[in-house]
Amino acid sequence: MIDARLLDAVGSLAARHARPDHIPLIGIAGAQGSGKTTLARVATERLGAAHLSLDDVYLTKAERTQKGQAVHPLFCVRGPPGTHDLKLLEQTVEALRAAGPNSRTALPAFDKLADDRRPETQWPMFAGRPSAVLVDGWCLGATPQAEADLSAPINALEAEPDGQGTWRRAVNAALAGPYAEAFARFDAVLFLKAPSFDAVLDWRCEQEAGLMDLPPADLPPAKRAELAVFIQHFERITRHMLAGGVRADITITLDRQRRPFSP
Repeated sequence: MIDARLLDAVGSLAARHARPDHIPLIGIAGAQGSGKTTLARVATERLGAAHLSLDDVYLTKAERTQKGQAVHPLFCVRGPPGTHDLKLLEQTVEALRAAGPNSRTALPAFDKLADDRRPETQWPMFAGRPSAVLVDGWCLGATPQAEADLSAPINALEAEPDGQGTWRRAVNAALAGPYAEAFARFDAVLFLKAPSFDAVLDWRCEQEAGLMDLPPADLPPAKRAELAVFIQHFERITRHMLAGGVRADITITLDRQRRPFSP
């Protein structure tokens, strides 16, 4: 169940920026497993909004493979800045904002099992004109780091596959360039702040256990170890955001149960 305070925060941001001639674009940011996608879906129903996710505008597998060959092999892994089709996101938002009451707007969709974008014939359709467009994404609003902060690796992934820092510098450059431009088009961003980076692994394991129809305690240790390696791709930016490296209009700190935390 979504806490009413979170829904109210999304609703207040949408209402604040809504005008008869303007459909607000609201971002919901948060680390993996923070509940941002679930919040966006529930808020979408409440507001009569359209919902997009950064997860659905990844570059295709072929495009990421090409980038992996041209820049660094870690770009084959979807998720970090530099692996999204920001033009597709912009085009979809523009189409939704131009929609009329009888319009049907195709929304991009990504197949995570196939690790590739679904064919356009399988994209869901949004009917009508939305009251708002809600976009969830783990790195929405993230700011780039200073060059000096990129020198030392922060985990095994950066120390070994990215020992020269090529990948993390390219990711940071993407944040400073096209991603900053994309984030600037948002009317507002809500940031769901995890209590710590340690919570992110637990949350991601809970998600995986749910997909496997298992209680979280029964998730195989090998799977948890696999996820611990995977989230290293997101660790640098996540820690940076938790330390204040994010531009957000509202920040709500969560406890371990994903509830708004009141000290």
